[in-house]
Amino acid sequence: MATTKLLNDAEVEKIPAVKAVFDDIRSTRKSDFVNNFWRGLANDPASLKRVWEQLKAVMVADSAIDPLTKEMIYIAVSTANGCSYCVHSHTAAARAKGMTDAQHGELISIIGLAGQTNHLVTAMQIPVDPQFEVK
Repeated sequence: MATTKLLNDAEVEKIPAVKAVFDDIRSTRKSDFVNNFWRGLANDPASLKRVWEQLKAVMVADSAIDPLTKEMIYIAVSTANGCSYCVHSHTAAARAKGMTDAQHGELISIIGLAGQTNHLVTAMQIPVDPQFEVK
């Protein structure tokens, strides 16, 4: 259960700053669907706008990293942070951008391996090799 109210469309219509962001979400995504994350964040219109603008700048804007890879990175970080909501929403986004079952399986293997080796190196307090440090 949410710890904050999820604004419905009728409530959003009454708050111009929120309506503007929701309209932009719909336009950017070319969909009428606005997911619960944005509906919860809409309780704070300034945060809603700021986070949406950041998301567009990182996840939507043209960049050196393709959209599918961005979503897969987001899945990996969300897994590491234990955010079930984000794992689900970005897995759906990655699938919409063409992620195959085989790619998803490999991604899960990489996430699991990275978690395991990260914990091992942390437990052993292995020093970073000088060759890996930026000069």
